[in-house]
Amino acid sequence: MAIKGDETRARLIEAARTLVEAKGYHGTGLNEVLVVAGAPRGSLYHHFPGGKDQLVGEALAAAGREVDGMVEELAATASTARDLIQALLDGLADRMVAAGYAKGCPVATVALEVAATNDDLQPICGGIYAGWQRALADALRADGHDAEESDELAATVLALIEGALVLARAGRSRIPIERTGRRIAKLLGTG
Repeated sequence: MAIKGDETRARLIEAARTLVEAKGYHGTGLNEVLVVAGAPRGSLYHHFPGGKDQLVGEALAAAGREVDGMVEELAATASTARDLIQALLDGLADRMVAAGYAKGCPVATVALEVAATNDDLQPICGGIYAGWQRALADALRADGHDAEESDELAATVLALIEGALVLARAGRSRIPIERTGRRIAKLLGTG
């Protein structure tokens, strides 16, 4: 029975993740999550006694781990930080296009909506972004940048990526992501 419960919980997290990324925190209702997950109402509060914030928090964490996994996989094969960042941009752009521009950054929609007012979700969003920035800084340090420069460049690159994803989604075009990739290459002195 525990396996069935785990499967239901996973379906609820995935449904929330998909809906929140596409429609935002406020645009996603719990009834819709239940329908998409194919789960009974009672299972929501059984698995997420903290309600919507707990469910969305776990959905954000899952999305953050997906991007972490992308970065780790790309870092294993990329010869430079620039190559890693370009491959990450390409992967995020492909993901966005495949979703018909319903997906961008899996965290940004919630971060923009509620991070300033929701004390439960703000540290989750902030923590995910901090982890991504650390991963980028690590790649930049491996390329020979000093620690302070790596941290600043990583923050700048992450901001550029996030902005590119917002513009690409709003314009339903990969062009902002492609332009950002070229600018990041120039910023890093490799393009």
